[in-house]
Amino acid sequence: MASVPHVAVIGGGSTGAGIARDLSMRGLDVTLLEQGNLTHGTTGRMHGLLHSGGRYAVSDQKSARECIAENRVLRDIASHCVEMTGGLFVKRPEDSAAYFEEKLAGCEECGIPAEVLSDEEARAVEPHLAKDVDRAISVPDGAVDPFRLVVANAASAQEHGARIETHSTVTDLLVEDGEVAGVEVEHGSGPGKRVHGVEGGREEVRADYVVNATGAWAGRIGEMAGVDIEVRPSKGVMTVMNVRQVDTVINRCRPKGDADIIVPHETTCILGTTDEEVDDPEDYPEERWEVDMMIDTLSEVVPMLAEARTIRSFWGVRPLYEPPEVGSEDPTDITRDYFLLDHEERDGLAGMTSIVGGKFTTYRMMGEEISDHVCEQFGIDADCRTADVPLPGSEEFSVLRDYMDEFGLRSPIGRRSVERLGSRADEVLDTDGPNPTVCGCEGVTRAEVRDAIEQSGSDLNAVRIRTRASMGNCQGGFCCHRLASELLPEHDELTARRAWDELLEERWKGQRHALWGQQLSQAMLNYALHATTQNRDSDPADGEPVDFGAFDDGSAESGTGMAVGVATDGGNRGD
Repeated sequence: MASVPHVAVIGGGSTGAGIARDLSMRGLDVTLLEQGNLTHGTTGRMHGLLHSGGRYAVSDQKSARECIAENRVLRDIASHCVEMTGGLFVKRPEDSAAYFEEKLAGCEECGIPAEVLSDEEARAVEPHLAKDVDRAISVPDGAVDPFRLVVANAASAQEHGARIETHSTVTDLLVEDGEVAGVEVEHGSGPGKRVHGVEGGREEVRADYVVNATGAWAGRIGEMAGVDIEVRPSKGVMTVMNVRQVDTVINRCRPKGDADIIVPHETTCILGTTDEEVDDPEDYPEERWEVDMMIDTLSEVVPMLAEARTIRSFWGVRPLYEPPEVGSEDPTDITRDYFLLDHEERDGLAGMTSIVGGKFTTYRMMGEEISDHVCEQFGIDADCRTADVPLPGSEEFSVLRDYMDEFGLRSPIGRRSVERLGSRADEVLDTDGPNPTVCGCEGVTRAEVRDAIEQSGSDLNAVRIRTRASMGNCQGGFCCHRLASELLPEHDELTARRAWDELLEERWKGQRHALWGQQLSQAMLNYALHATTQNRDSDPADGEPVDFGAFDDGSAESGTGMAVGVATDGGNRGD
């Protein structure tokens, strides 16, 4: 074994990136391996809530206490990733008065600041609440950008010497003499591959210890070494609205159930969620009725949602876990707590530990606990510093700085840029060349895009994760081609076209279950722009003509998977 232990961390979500940061800051040699982009799994498909713990104050008080503790930490170390919107648990006449009092008492027991608001006081905070909302509890909920936060953790880990490998799939664990000795990895290549790592081909990554932080995929990694990890994936559907109908997190004050939260996130609102156990974290049904149910149910709390435009929907899978001896039938009854599984102690397999369960808000705490565990294996006495050292971008950061004069940006664009970049704003935005806005919906400038390309190579979905470009109201209709053009001349035309297609494909798949009314018109406009005007239906190498008339009769399907003949109800939601 080398004098400095080498740890392979599998999984590039919030927990894996947090572990990589923690271990590398303690001086260990770390390799992080992720099968897709950072946030590829559950992390990139969450509703963006920074928990106060209020949602668990009755049902799971241990989790509630963890959430409020980490809520306070993340406000300090990740200020450029967090918006403290505040939160309301609102009660309608049909909601239980007894449960309202339980919620209030639970918050007090868990140390969560909570205040009762009258109906008038609640509507003073959020004027679009339903008229029959009669009371509310105010809590310190917030909104967090999971993409920005994970990238910041990975960047910090890399600054401390870690190797970050995206689009690198672990295909096997190396087990020698009853001990995990490393992993076998299949590296991707092309637009989806991180430019700073190995590109293409297989590699054996030898390691003194392996951490399985793959969330809903943890069982697959366990199978490679012959150990059983009974993760119970639970699907949750989220729906993204066109604007921020509310500026405060709105929770329905009733026991856990479907469609009970609205999270203001950047320029949109995210409606959530459902809770349905599935067998496979990558293969589960996507149902249109779930989107309808989300809007119909939450319109009872914020009526204007019924007439608002839905721009996309998406599904995530929670990596729920409970000890086998518990065996709950209903996934909604499973704790949101996390568990550290030492496979030497549990299964007689040395050299690997899995961490399962938990929540995004507690990712750093999870990283600290497993990093303590790893250091203990090697007799390393090194303190955790992740709760005290700001993430890159959060040092001495204020979103109120005026960049309009300094960088020649319109004030709203400058403000959005600084919110995303934090303390890196000077470094990124201070450019000699023109700095036009590339993505108008999200206010992303060329300087930000170029900075993201330097970090991500030609992968435009990785650029999206870092900048939010293409994530606004038009869903990339007016900026995907601009983003692709920024790849030139460093990358050739074929690479740019492939990256462009991959971005269009990713943007389209979230819109398929939200095509009615104005959003159907927006999708048709995007199709006309990309598939016809810009000829994205056709491979320029094969010279095949495009059947433009097929779009009008609903039979067109683009080479990027953009099928448009999906709305059979005349553009109206419902039956």
